[in-house]
This record gives sequence, structure tokens and C-alpha cells, in this order.
Amino acid sequence: MSIKILLVDDHAIIRQGLHSLLEKETEMEVIGEAEDGRKALYLVRELEPDIVVMDITMPNLNGINATRQIVSDHPKVKIIALSIHSNKRFVTDMLKAGASGYILKDCLFDEFVKSIHTVAGGETYLSPKIAGVVVSDYVEHLTSNRSISILTVREHEVLQLLAEGKSTKMIALELHVSIKTVEANRRQIMEKLNIHSIAELTKYAIREGLTSLE
Repeated sequence: MSIKILLVDDHAIIRQGLHSLLEKETEMEVIGEAEDGRKALYLVRELEPDIVVMDITMPNLNGINATRQIVSDHPKVKIIALSIHSNKRFVTDMLKAGASGYILKDCLFDEFVKSIHTVAGGETYLSPKIAGVVVSDYVEHLTSNRSISILTVREHEVLQLLAEGKSTKMIALELHVSIKTVEANRRQIMEKLNIHSIAELTKYAIREGLTSLE
């Protein structure tokens, strides 16, 4: 039986290239593509993939938050991060969110295929280039006093959307909640992080990898 794969990346050329290469693998089948984390959540529910290949820095809902929700709601689905980032913050946050693999976009296709087989077999796969990052920095990140891990899943979402310049009304519409709920989330985020302006929240979100300047 083929390994069913969902590709998630905000760059269409990346998705198309991977799709084309994976078509040649007899034991793998690409069953869908998504351009951001929110579309990925929908397609996971609809298509039930075995593996989700997940980019990290994407608009609307980034790969870290999407991974956290997929793992929570669909524990049988395995996530492999495919990213340009080897920074410890991205690596450890993806693994904390529940990803079973992390490889870099400059890897060879053979390594990409190997990571899919490894994760589909119930094991974890880390690119050799980032394995050292995990060993040296994971514990330090977990014990950070101001770690973003103190935020709830919804607060993560609201923080990213605020940092992307979305208004309270726009966020409420996107998340299907009331404006008062978004305002309450924003207050809770600021209190937990001891940050008291949108500008500082934006800087923090970029530093933590929730969004980017791209």
C-alpha cells in the first residue's frame, strides 16, 4: 500500500517540484497540496494522509501551529518539517509541536525519500545537519522563563495574525470568534509574555519563528 502524502508549502514551485519527483516513487502517492497551515488542517480532515510534509514560515497559520493542531486532532498522521531554517528555535519548536521528522530544503532527494520511509515506519528522522542543534539546545529552550510554550494553541494563532498586521475584526472573522474573544486573547498574550504593545509583540513573533519578514 502506498504512503499517502500531503505537501504543505506557501511556494507553489516547491510543491510542484516535490510532487513531480514523488510521482516516480512507486510506494508513495501525493494526495493533496496546501499553501498554508489552515488549508492543511482542512485537507488532513478530508484526505487522511499518512505523512504531512510541512513548511514552517507560512502566512495565516504557520507550520509549527498547524503541526500542533494536526498531532492533537489526528495522532496517526505523521509530520515531517521541510524547511530552510536550521536555527534551534525552529527545530525545537517543531519537535515540541509533535513533528516526527525535520529535514532541510537543501537536502538531496534521496534523503527526503529516506525521511518519509523512516517516519512512516514509526521512527523519527532528523537531518544530520541539525541533529546537533537538538542535542545542545532542546533542554535550554524548554526551561526558558519567557518561552512561547506558555501560550495556548488559540493564543499562538492570534499572536501570529496580530504580527502579520491583521486587525481585531479580521482575526475574529478568520477564526470564527467574536471581537471580544480576540481582545481577551490579546490581553492574555501580553500578560503572559509581559509585552505591552503590538510592535513588541510583532518583534517577539518574528524572533520566535511564528511569522517572518518575507
